[in-house]
Amino acid sequence: MLMDAKELYVTQRMAQEDFYFFTRYMFKARKKSKWVRAKHHKIICDALMAVFRGEIKRLIINIPPRYSKTELVIVNFIAWCLGKVPDCEFIHTSYAANLALNNASSARSIVQSDEYRQIFPHVELSKVSSAKGDWHTTDGGVVYATGFDGTITGFGAGKMREGFSGALLIDDPMKAGEARSEVRRQSAINQFQQVLESRLNSPDTPIIVIMQRLHENDLSGWLLGGGNGEKWEHICLEALIEKPDGTKEALWPEKHSVEVLELMQEAAPQVFAGQYQQRPSTKEGNIFKPDKIEIIDAMPVGVHWCRGWDFGATEGGGDPTAGAKLGKMPDGRWCIAHVVKDKVGPGAMEQMFLNQAKEDGRDVRQRIPQDPGAAGKNHAAAMVRSASGFSVVAKPVSGDKVLNAEPFAAQVNIGNCVMVRGEWNAALKDEMRLFPNGKHDDQIDACSQAFNELNDNTLGLIEVMQKQLEEMKAKKAA
Repeated sequence: MLMDAKELYVTQRMAQEDFYFFTRYMFKARKKSKWVRAKHHKIICDALMAVFRGEIKRLIINIPPRYSKTELVIVNFIAWCLGKVPDCEFIHTSYAANLALNNASSARSIVQSDEYRQIFPHVELSKVSSAKGDWHTTDGGVVYATGFDGTITGFGAGKMREGFSGALLIDDPMKAGEARSEVRRQSAINQFQQVLESRLNSPDTPIIVIMQRLHENDLSGWLLGGGNGEKWEHICLEALIEKPDGTKEALWPEKHSVEVLELMQEAAPQVFAGQYQQRPSTKEGNIFKPDKIEIIDAMPVGVHWCRGWDFGATEGGGDPTAGAKLGKMPDGRWCIAHVVKDKVGPGAMEQMFLNQAKEDGRDVRQRIPQDPGAAGKNHAAAMVRSASGFSVVAKPVSGDKVLNAEPFAAQVNIGNCVMVRGEWNAALKDEMRLFPNGKHDDQIDACSQAFNELNDNTLGLIEVMQKQLEEMKAKKAA
């Protein structure tokens, strides 16, 4: 950016003293576009400046996903602090090591930029250590990044002296799908207690935890409940603000309008309550709203079909085997066309699958689950071979059942799903109402298999909702 001497001086002073200005300035320099302002950005930046001034030692920020948390709290805050105090020592962790490394690399890219040198000309990177997740300044500053469960031996955050000298920055310590596991939640708490807290070089070294709420007893909940015995400053940012007069306001209307947020809330109330409203609940149930499903009499045409399968274990008293045929209609709605279900043994199960594949025809893809281990792979391969000539895919089933079902449930809950009339309708709806607390969930698992296959299994709940909203906007515009 070309500036005359006066402009450069003013820009330097503002960027050096105002973290939010620095962030917006560097964003425009890096991305070649203006930062879209939101009031919660200013709230976060003011809190981070209070951390830098030593007014806040322990900070928790609960914020919806994709609301600029990492850009502000990790990438730009590290760069700005190193400009102010070039020998700062930072440790940064996130649930995935590659995310933490990328964040540290982005901060390094800022420090290396010409625009940054105009603001902080005295900061230089050391050539001795310049890895993505382990880089230094020539003044002794350190940025070390690793996965939340990673090794941090030999590294510390902050220094034993007065004034700001670094921080421990924790960004999303746990994946959303892991939060239902008590073992994983406790593991995150243990890692914080037994490893991360011991990496502070001074009791006054700040700790910042920024995350979406996932469970009442996640790391945020544990810390706010006095888990480590310290008092935490808490910034809680709800995506949909309910005002005293009963009206509603969007936290970031340019990102999500009130209308969009209410649709997301309707589609996935539990996910929305935790990740977007920061009010998680351990209460299960009400994942599906089957009364939103429209019953139709004629099979729609022009549909891409897939039958998903959930194989039962034993004949008689065990879990049933179920196959659900789903398709996406030309107008964007989803159709549940047929469900087959029976309690059968292994041999009869394979015959049931083959008979149904023949009845469906070659145009209907069949997706079967692949259990872990060599035996699971061999069984899936044998099933694929038995249906030679048909489109059959075998994919590992991973993650939590509820998490796998949520993208499909979102479509049901917003009334974007129809069902062809059949004697199986009532049983499927009953299973939906009780899920995940019912005795059986085989039909739901089969529906999720088919839905995720047609959805390419690459879009999670939030991405599915965003895609759905874009399609709805396009329809309105037309």
